[in-house]
Amino acid sequence: MWCRRLARLYPEARWLLTKVVKQQQPWTPRLQSSSPVVRWLSTSPEATECSWVLHDEHLELLYSGTCMRLDYVWLRDHCRSASCYNTKTNQRSLDTATVELDIKPAQVRKDETSLYITWPDGHKTRFGFEWLTQNCYEGQKQQLVQPRILWNDKSYKEANIPAISYLDFLETDQGLRTFLQNFLLYGIAFVNDVPGSREETEKVAERISHIRETIYGKMWDLKSDFSRGDTAYTKLALDRHTDTTYFQEPCGMQLFHCLRHEGTGGRTLLVDGFNAAEQVREKHPEHFEILSNIPMRHEYIEHVRDCHNHMIGIGPVLNVYPWNKELYMIRYNNYDRSVINTVPYDIVRRWYTAHRILTTELRKPENELWVKLKPGTVLFVDNWRVLHGRESFTGYRQLCGCYLNRDDVLNTARYLGLKA
Repeated sequence: MWCRRLARLYPEARWLLTKVVKQQQPWTPRLQSSSPVVRWLSTSPEATECSWVLHDEHLELLYSGTCMRLDYVWLRDHCRSASCYNTKTNQRSLDTATVELDIKPAQVRKDETSLYITWPDGHKTRFGFEWLTQNCYEGQKQQLVQPRILWNDKSYKEANIPAISYLDFLETDQGLRTFLQNFLLYGIAFVNDVPGSREETEKVAERISHIRETIYGKMWDLKSDFSRGDTAYTKLALDRHTDTTYFQEPCGMQLFHCLRHEGTGGRTLLVDGFNAAEQVREKHPEHFEILSNIPMRHEYIEHVRDCHNHMIGIGPVLNVYPWNKELYMIRYNNYDRSVINTVPYDIVRRWYTAHRILTTELRKPENELWVKLKPGTVLFVDNWRVLHGRESFTGYRQLCGCYLNRDDVLNTARYLGLKA
C-alpha cells in the first residue's frame, strides 16, 4: 500500500511540500510507470507531521508515524458535528443508511491539529488527528483493550499486592479504585476483614456491580453435601478450570468467602490462564490458532431434587479480538466439555495436541498459586482469565459467593477513571 511508499518518500515530501505551498501550485511525485498517479496533499508548510493521499474509496493519512486508511463512508458516518452526533448522550444522530456508498470528499484541508472535510452537499466535518489515531483500525491494532500483568506463583508473590480493607472498600472511592485496578491487572483481588456472614459478603459484592442471578440463584452456598449435580459440591479435589463454560456468555467475575471449615486441606488453586496461553502463542503459534478458532461445546445436565437444568455453551477455548489478536477470554473446563462434534476427523487430533500443550502449561507447578481461604477474606476472580481449583479436604466446609455481571464491573472501573 501507499503507506510504505509514503514513509520512504516522507523526507523528500516535506521539502517539496514546503516549496509547493510557496509557489501555490500542486505537486505530483515521480512514481514508477506501473503505479497509479496519486497526489500528496498538504496545505501548510509548518504542519509537516501530516500528509495524505486521496484514493478512489479512501483517504490515506500519515500522522506522527501512524499510517491510516480511512474509508470515505466511514469518515462521513463518524462525523462529530452537532447535526450528526449528540454530545450530551454520546450517540449518533446521523442515519448511516442515508450516506451514499460512493461518497467522496469535495475538499480536504488541515491545520496543525485537525483534518477538515467538505462533502458534496456542503456539509463540513472536522476530525482531530489524535482522535483519528486512537480510533482508526491501524491505531486499535496497536492498543490493548484491557492492560494486564501476566503472572505466575513467583512473580505474583514478589509483586506483593496488598488486600483492601473492608471499610476502605465499602466507604471510599480510592479503596474501590485500588481494588479494581489490582483486579484488572492481575485477574484476582482480595478484600480483608469482612464479617463472616453471607449478608456481609453480598454487601461487598454489590459495592461493585449487580449480582448475576443464575441457575444457582443469586448468592450461593457451596457445601460438600451433594445438594447440586456438580463436582464442586463434594470434598474431592478439583482441577483448574473456569466456571459456567456451559453458558453462552460465561460469568465474568466471581467471588468466594470461606465462612467455615472444620477439617484439613481445601486450599484454593489459582492459575493465570492468559499467562499460560501467551506461552503457547509464543512457543506454538499454530496450536494457539487452533484453540482460538475451533469452537467447543460445553454442557451441564442436572436432575437433582428440584433442580432440572440443561445448559449448553459453545465457543473456542481461547477467545481473541479479531483486529489485534488480544486474548480476552479463556473457556477451559475439562469436566463440562461435551462431546466433540464440531471438529472434522482430520482436525480433531490436532485439537487434542493443542489442548494437551495448553494443559501442560496450565499444570506447571511454577504457574500455580495456592491460597488458604479463611473467614474474613473475600477472593474475587476474573472468570474469563484466571482458572481456579482446590485440593481435597476433610470435615465440614462452607463457602458462599456469587457471580457478577462483567459489563457492570467494567462500568464501575471506567467511572473511576480506569482503562477497562
